[in-house]
Amino acid sequence: MDHIIKAIDPTSPLRHHVQVGDNLISINGKRVLDVLDYKFYAYDTRLDVLLRRPDGTEYHVPVHKREGGDLGLDFESYLMDRPRSCANACVFCFIDQLPPGMRKTMYFKDDDARLSFLLGNYITLTNLSKREIQRIIDLHVSPVNISVHTTDPALRCRMLRNPRAGESIEVMRRFAEAGIVMNCQIVCCPGWNDGEALQRSMEDLAALYPAVHSVSIVPVGLTKYREGLEKLSPFTPEHAAETIDQVTAFGDTCVEKYGTRIFWCGDELYLEAGRELPPDEFYEEHTQLENGVGMLRLLETEFRSALKLSDKPDGVPFSIATGTAAAPFFEGLLAEAKQRWPELDGRVYAIENDFFGHSITVAGLVTGGDLIRQLKGRDLGKRLFISQNMLRREEMDFLDDVKLEEAAAAMGLPIYPTESDGFALWDAISGDALPEVHIPRPAREETEYYRYNQN
Repeated sequence: MDHIIKAIDPTSPLRHHVQVGDNLISINGKRVLDVLDYKFYAYDTRLDVLLRRPDGTEYHVPVHKREGGDLGLDFESYLMDRPRSCANACVFCFIDQLPPGMRKTMYFKDDDARLSFLLGNYITLTNLSKREIQRIIDLHVSPVNISVHTTDPALRCRMLRNPRAGESIEVMRRFAEAGIVMNCQIVCCPGWNDGEALQRSMEDLAALYPAVHSVSIVPVGLTKYREGLEKLSPFTPEHAAETIDQVTAFGDTCVEKYGTRIFWCGDELYLEAGRELPPDEFYEEHTQLENGVGMLRLLETEFRSALKLSDKPDGVPFSIATGTAAAPFFEGLLAEAKQRWPELDGRVYAIENDFFGHSITVAGLVTGGDLIRQLKGRDLGKRLFISQNMLRREEMDFLDDVKLEEAAAAMGLPIYPTESDGFALWDAISGDALPEVHIPRPAREETEYYRYNQN
């Protein structure tokens, strides 16, 4: 496969030798197949890089650089290969529950081991060939993030609807023997992989410690678009509490045996159960933050620290919009802030998810349309803060393709996306350091979205 160079960094050690349009062939005699080969073989200080001009002429470039330094080449695709899609038909797959008419990229099911290593994506291991498994071991690609769901081979085949799904547990054992670190997740579906099945999974994964470094247990997300799909039940507050108790008890056992908890429940389960989040130290290294494990507790800890060091806020009235699950949490933070600074003028709005269904309660799945319909005309103050997780970072648009600037224009005030960071949140609501924002256009320049969705 060709690896055509599309851009060259000005600091690249190859900048005086290569040209845009050249094809990377090998490094130190090792054929480059994709981005993993490129990063692994380019790690050393002395390299012999083989390239091919568009006219077919091949040439070698000797390179001397610092260890681990990047070659500074960009290719036509980030992976230097086609992304690998999922080979499963999981009974709980969120993508299968999306409404029609969304952008095409929303329907692509990623299950690519390279993105697991490079970007932290979770993979099921079901589409790895024997060669790819061995390459991960040979290159010592670590850590790998794995969607386990269950260690019962037969149950895993049923849940993932893939006859090969049960083989992945043996792959994990091979990775463990090779010293590959694995961070795992279990999407817990009541009546499927909870209770005794969950207990077995935790025991099997704990037996692979220290290779299995951490495991998150998160509740299944169910939208209103499940026609024709497997019937699944959401967590009730009672069942969420039972699952928390089960995971916590086994985590206590792991602490005694291994010195680490290994297993944590996602914040969503605590919110569903109406349980207080554990203290910050419970989450140890916060390895599973991206899965929503301990994220709210860490944000609260940071926010309280920022509050202790805070100067008087600027007094500009503001609002915070979030999902229904986390709204009481933010109301609590705001109440604490007002105890220190009574003049703080802010309120929290819980956004019902009309787009996906009211069973979806997390902030990251709030859409621009729901935000506009539920907040337009409300007393929002002069600034509105939302979670950065509601937006694609580069395009700054919501899941329903509404742009941030469109939402700001429709509501007539600036909308500030904030990171999941307590210091940044206080800096924003106090006016000390506002995030980047799209300033709304004048009201007469209403967006197409607002004009056709006023009702």
